[in-house]
This record gives sequence, structure tokens and C-alpha cells, in this order.
Amino acid sequence: VAAIAWAELQGPPLRTLCCGMARLYCPDRAYAGRWAMISEASSGSHCARSGMLRRWVQEEDSTVLIDVTPPEAEKRGPYGSTAHASKPGRQQAAGAGSPAKQIADFVLVWEEDLKPDGRQDSAARDRADVHRTWRETFLDHLRAAGLCIDQVCGGSHVTHDLATLRASGTTDVSFQELPNQASNWSAGLLAWLGIPNILLEDVPDVPPEYYSCRFRVSKLPRFLGSDNRDTFFTSTKRHQILFEILAKTPYGHEKKNLLGIHQLLAEGVFRAAFPLHDGPFKAPPEGPQAPRLNQRQVLFRHWARWGKWSKYQPLDHVRRYFGEKVALYFAWLGFYTAWLLPAAVVGTLVFLVGCFLVFSDIPTQELCGSQDSFEMCPLCLDCPFWLLSSACALAQAGRLFDHGGTVFFSLFMALWAVLLLEYWKRKSATLAYRWDCSDYEDIEERPRPQFAASAPMTAPNPITGEDEPYFPERSRVRRMLAGSVVIVVMVAVVVMCLVSIILYRTIMAILVSRSDNTILAAWASRIASLTGSVVNLIFILILSKIYVTLAHVLTRWEMHRTQTKFEDAFTLKVFIFQFVNFYSSPIYIAFFKGRFVGYPGNYHTLFGVRSEECAAGGCLIELAQELLVIMVGKQVINNMQEVLIPKLKGWWQKFRLRSKRKAGASAGAGQEPWEADYELVPCEGLFDEYLEMVLQFGFVTIFVAACPLAPLFALLNNWVEIRLDARKFVCEYRRPVAERAQDIGIWFHVLAGITHLAVTSNAFLLAFSSDFLPRTYYQWTRARDLRGFVNFTLARAPPPFAAAHNRTCRYRAFRDDDGHYSQTYWNLLAIRLAFVIVFEHVVFSIGRVLDLLVPDIPESVEVKVKREYYLAKQALAENEVNHVASLGPPPSPPPSLSVAAAPQDTKVTSLFLLLPFLGDRLFLEQTEQRMSRPRAQRQVWEQPGPCPMLSPRSQGPAPPPTAPCGPGLLLTLV
Repeated sequence: VAAIAWAELQGPPLRTLCCGMARLYCPDRAYAGRWAMISEASSGSHCARSGMLRRWVQEEDSTVLIDVTPPEAEKRGPYGSTAHASKPGRQQAAGAGSPAKQIADFVLVWEEDLKPDGRQDSAARDRADVHRTWRETFLDHLRAAGLCIDQVCGGSHVTHDLATLRASGTTDVSFQELPNQASNWSAGLLAWLGIPNILLEDVPDVPPEYYSCRFRVSKLPRFLGSDNRDTFFTSTKRHQILFEILAKTPYGHEKKNLLGIHQLLAEGVFRAAFPLHDGPFKAPPEGPQAPRLNQRQVLFRHWARWGKWSKYQPLDHVRRYFGEKVALYFAWLGFYTAWLLPAAVVGTLVFLVGCFLVFSDIPTQELCGSQDSFEMCPLCLDCPFWLLSSACALAQAGRLFDHGGTVFFSLFMALWAVLLLEYWKRKSATLAYRWDCSDYEDIEERPRPQFAASAPMTAPNPITGEDEPYFPERSRVRRMLAGSVVIVVMVAVVVMCLVSIILYRTIMAILVSRSDNTILAAWASRIASLTGSVVNLIFILILSKIYVTLAHVLTRWEMHRTQTKFEDAFTLKVFIFQFVNFYSSPIYIAFFKGRFVGYPGNYHTLFGVRSEECAAGGCLIELAQELLVIMVGKQVINNMQEVLIPKLKGWWQKFRLRSKRKAGASAGAGQEPWEADYELVPCEGLFDEYLEMVLQFGFVTIFVAACPLAPLFALLNNWVEIRLDARKFVCEYRRPVAERAQDIGIWFHVLAGITHLAVTSNAFLLAFSSDFLPRTYYQWTRARDLRGFVNFTLARAPPPFAAAHNRTCRYRAFRDDDGHYSQTYWNLLAIRLAFVIVFEHVVFSIGRVLDLLVPDIPESVEVKVKREYYLAKQALAENEVNHVASLGPPPSPPPSLSVAAAPQDTKVTSLFLLLPFLGDRLFLEQTEQRMSRPRAQRQVWEQPGPCPMLSPRSQGPAPPPTAPCGPGLLLTLV
């Protein structure tokens, strides 16, 4: 089935209905796909002439459906796109000379089992009948809303009809500004130095920048492009209009929530609903006669190719083709990746310093050369005694990360994260202004169709004043509290899994230590830790799939009004779970493992099993290993999934569809564009992409003291991630419906919370898990060269334990011979707590100062906003002056104006309003509304000289002002 639609403008609307729909069935196929396409009809189409639903304009700002004369076929490309039609700032589409070709802008697809009824069970027949009824009702309502729908049998090489949807709302259109150069300080610096910017990519067909304002039918001539109506709305605007119609069209009783394409897709009534791509992504060979590229080909050649990894992203092109929401994600990803570069450089230098210190560090040399001087107590219940010198390799590896440079790097990364968010706010404000979505969430965003269908009442919007569906806030809070209980239960499940992994590590260490293989026995704790990390990763991936589905159900139940609120609530739920899911094991190793073990002869137990102790090399090297396993392993798995899964899904989709149409396909004929797009993978949104990057940001900042190489691995991953995601959207995915967005939503607040947590985490990590403070304490109290530090950190087993085993042993702790904490332990504890407090206050204080010094909105953007306001007032004033001039010659001003005194027992309200035409827009609108009231007396004058002024309490004119005034309105309402 195919239904083709979009919206444009034309003068006087008529009251007509759309033409009928032709149906073509395919009884020779056992299973036929159906298409519903929404597009524009050619100028000779009957639907184009008399088949559009049109409504009279009742008010200036009312939502109306307005028809336009269909554009000539030669002005459109072969894929029905007008994005490259001849217009200032636009290119002509490639191959724009196919006059008979009519291609869909939006496609609905479903499949019907056309087998005889006898070959179906009754349940399947009933379900198919219900789906057919819903589908026909939905399509009937679409026709009533102005869509012309033609049905075409699925598969290639069949006859198809086209139809037209005419729809328009209060859509943003553009008012052109004066040339406005981008204020990029780095580009200006390079230009001043005469150095070419090697990161800059010369992308053709750059979208021009405009000032914009709210669209009104009466102000149509004032907007750029109103004389070229076939390109007045871009393809993304048309898709947004069409999808809103599809999302709000019922297919049954609205009180039963039988509304919108989302529900129909979930029920399986339709297989897919998607807009069409502009054409194939593979560009023709370059040459003098080569046709111009469509938007998809421009994005592939200059953005999605692997060879463009070092170039700036063409964000304006991405926004024009995919919408602001997708463009903001790629803007954030590119911005974050660029900021990872200095962090990776500093982290690599810190790591190289550690490599140099390994060979000159005296405590490490003492440990490796101790031979049998330090016999250590068993690490688990049945583990053997071991020599400290056997942990030489682990001690050297730990020294790579644990040294004085790590303290500097932790401080650097804390300030780096603060500056990253501050400058992203500036970048986000710049993009929001440039893309005309600065006030989208407050003013423009409309209620979700699912919310509108389920809301029990309506209430006026406090900003717009319009009646909108309303759900009581108290009821929503109660539902959110109930959902929070479910979240707590799921978090408890994660904690139980963590406890299970701890027990697994302990039991695995015991079993491996009993092995007859001496090598396995010596590495028992390391093997247990490594396998535990792998098991933990498996638990993470399984629980993630379950919880995401549960969070989506809970968020729908909470009845959030807008899509932004819905996504923010869903994001917060999933992130809380994923935070515990991914970070619970590293947090346990960093802050809890080995802290509550006890001492020889008095070990603590958990469920009868001795508490887990840090491995021979200490907990910090174990934390670094855990981070590398989770971070690198997860990134490799995710990248493999992003490469393989879309290709496998696309291959299966093509195989399934082509196997069904083999019988009717004729060899050598071309494939229809909507069929080619249907073979692509449905776009799965941006949530998983954001979640992956935010979790990575957490690993980079929260535990950076344990792994200075984390920013480097993140940088390498993100260079690949940008091109992978770009190729998915351009090549692998069906084109998503363009969505508007003001910013990255609640993800920014999540990042800010992670930044604050990272400061505290690194402070405790350096204070309690690192050897930095014990080494410093030893240098100040014992020996500056750290000789004897290894013996300083080891305690002796109590005499009862030594007597029971006929041998003495050492263990890592600051205890006396009886197992009690020594004075050194308490001194170090005070130093550690003081370090945490000082570190946090220093970082937070510097971060606060940076927050005050760096304005959230760049000065250049503030200037542009003021200029836009100025131009809007100028345009409005000119329009009002022309309106007054069209009223005819004004009467001469009276010599005097007065208001008769009212009787004392009569309540009279008088309003005297002097309004220059250069006044504020809102002022004008309020005045126009007042002037339309009955019993209003109006006098208009247009001559230089003093303006008559009246006071509400006076009986005559006030003294004339010293300066003359221009045209104005004197309004008296009684």
C-alpha cells in the first residue's frame, strides 16, 4: 500500500475532500506486502486539483490546512525531494528531470496473509480481522484529515498509484538576516597566522543561516521563500508535519487509547512507518558532467566515510537532513571527543612517568629483591603461604599507575570535566540559537499523542494560554513513587549479583589454589579475579536488556506530558540502574575489597566464607584490570554489534522480502525507492548511543586515578564511534523522522552529577587505595629515600596464629603484634581524611570560580539575539505602517479630546493607550485584540507634531510633549 504526503501553502482555501483510493490485490501470492505512501502528486493529478482537504482561516494564528499549486515535475528530484530545488542557498537535485516520476515522502507498510481461510486457525483469522478493521479505520481518518491514499501490492515491478497530503501548522519559516560570520576564535587565530586549517572540510551546499519567527498566514509575504512555495517547507519539516498527523489520528475509540501510528506499529497492524531517504547514498563518479549530489550523498561523501575521521563534522547538514535531535547528539559526541585529546595526552605522559619510575623506585626494588625475607599469610581459607617476592611483576605493574603524577592527573581531570561541561553549555547555546530551538521546550513543544489520548481532563497552558490535555501532578508523583520502588528492587537484584560474584571469586580462588599445578595455584587469586570480571560483564549485559524494557513500561505509566519529559524520566531510570550495574564492581574493588578482612586468627566471614582480600599486587592494580576489562571489552563488543547487527538485520530483511517476491519479479527491472528503504534497518533512536558515551565518561573521570590511560582508550574508541554512528544513520538505517530538541536533555545533568561524584571518588581513591599518602608519611617521619618502606607496611601475625601453624608470616596492615590498630594507622587515617577534605574543597572552589568566569552563553550569541529582536521589531513596524496606510487617508486630528464625567453611582473603566507603531509585538497584538471589542472608539492621525495625551483622571488634553511623535493609535474603551 502506498500513501504519499506533505504540506505547503497557497491562497484562498476551499472546502473540498480528497479523492478516492484505488486498491490492487495480489491473489496469486500467498504473502504480500502492502505499502502506504505519503507524497506530492504531479500537476496533472486529479487528487492534486480537487483532492485536498482545506479549511478556512478563522484566526490569524489558527492551525490550518492550506493547499498550494503543485510544483512542476522538473523542479523535483527523482526521489521526490525539494531540498535541493532551485532556491537561494540550495542546489538542484541530481537527475531532476523525470516528469512522470512520483515518489513518496512517507511510507506505511503492512503485510497480510492471503492464504485461504481454511489454512488459518480461528485465532489468527480473528486477529487479522481486528488488524484489518483498525487499519481501514486509521486510513479512513487519514483521508478525512486530508490525505489521499493509494494502495499498491508489495514487491517490485507492480503498478502503483500516488496520493497527496496537504497539511500545515504553525510552522517556523525563515526571515533572512544580514550576512553573519561565525565567531570561531581558533579559525580566526589560524587565519591570522596564515596557517591552513587541516580539519576543515569543504562541504558543498552549506545551509544558509536565517533569523526566524513564528509563522502566520497574514504575514506570509514577509517571509523568505514565500514566492517559491514548492520549497517553502524543507523535507524534514514535511516529515514532521506528516508524522504528527499520523501520531494523532485515531483508529478506534480514543478513550481506549486506540490512537496513533505508535500503537499500530506495536500491535503489528503496520510493519513500518518511515520517511524516504533523498536517494541512494553512493555518489556517482566525479567529473565535469557529474550530476549534483543529493543530501544523503553529501553526508556520505563528506561525513560518514572512514577517510573523514580527522575532519570537522558538517553539523548544519546533519541537522537539515536528520533534525536537531540527531545533530545535537553528534555535536556532543564530537565536542566530547575533541576534549578527550588533551586528557589523553596528559594521561599518556603520566603513564610514561610511571614506566620510568618502575626501574628507579626503591620500594619496588626491595620487594623484588626480598627473595624469601617476607613470607606472607594465606590469602584465603585453604590458600598456601606465599613469598612477597613472587608478586614482583604485579608490584611493578601497579607502580605504572600509583605515583605522585597520578595525584596531579586526578586534579587535572576534575578541572577538565568542569571546563568540559561549561564550554559545552556555550556550544549548546550557540547551536540552539543557530538552529532556532532556544525556546522549544518552553513554548513550541506539544503534548505527546499518547498523553493526549489518555489524559483525563484539559487545562489551559500557563505560557500559551491554550487548552491542553492535563494529568494531575499529584497522581503523577504517586505513580513515580511506585515506580521508584520497582527501581529499588532492580537495584537490589544488581547488588545480589555483585555479592554472588564476590562469593564466586572466593570459591574459585580456593578451588584453583588446591590444584596440583603449581603455576595455577600461585595465580589462584588472579585467575579468580579475571574470571569474575568476565562473569560480571555477562550479568551486566543480561540485566540491562531486562531493565530497559521495564523502565519503558513504568515511564509510559507515569503519563509525562511532552516527549522531552518522557525521555528525561526514562533516561534517569535506566541510568540509575546502569550506574549500579556497571559501576558496582569497580566501586567494591576500589573502596571495600580488603577493608574488612580482619587479621590472622580472627578473619571475618560472609555466609561462612572468609571475606575477600586484595591480590598480591594490591587492590589498585586489580581495579585497573577491572576497568580495562569492562571499558575496553564493552567498547569492543558495542562496536562489533554496531557493525555486525545492522548488516545482519539488513541482510535478513532483504532475504525475507526478496524470497517472497521472486514469483512476480521480472529480471533486470529497477527497484522502487520505498522498497529499497524498507530493506534497511529501523532506526533505534539515540538512547543507547548516549548511554554508552555517558558510561564511558564515568569510567574516564570517576576512576581515573587507577587508570590514567582511560582517556586514551576513550579517544580511540570515539574516533571510531563517530564514523560508525554516521554510517549507520546514512547507510544502514531507514531515515528517522526529524525531531526538534533544545539540548541533550537530562544527559547534561547526569554528566554534571558524574563530575561531582568523580571529585569525591578520586579523593577517596588516592587517600585510601593508593600508596601515595603512606609513602609521603614515611618520607616525612622515617626515611626520605623510602628504604625500608616495604617492611613498614607489613604487620606480623599474632603469636596464637604463628603457634598454630608453627611458622610466622606477614600481612598488609598497620597493626601491632596482637592484631590491634597501631598509632601509625590512626595517624594515617587522620591524614587521609584531611586529604579528602582539602582535595574536594580545592577542586570545588576552582570549579566554582571557573563557572563564574565562563559565561553560559557566548557574547556573540547574545549580540545575535538582540539583533534578531531588533530586526523583528523593524519588520513588524514596517508591516503595521503599511497596514495603516492601506486604511486610506486618516482624518484630521481633533483640536481637543475629552471624556465626559460619569455619574458617581456608575462604574466606568476608561483606558487611554498611546501606541507608536514601533512598539513591542506583544503590545501590538494585545491592542489589536482590544480594538476588535465592541464600543471601542478609535482615532488615527498621521501628521508630525505633538501627540495629544490624556490622563485617566483628566477632563481634557494634557500639555503637549516637547518632542513630536509618529503614527499611533489612541484607544478609549468604556
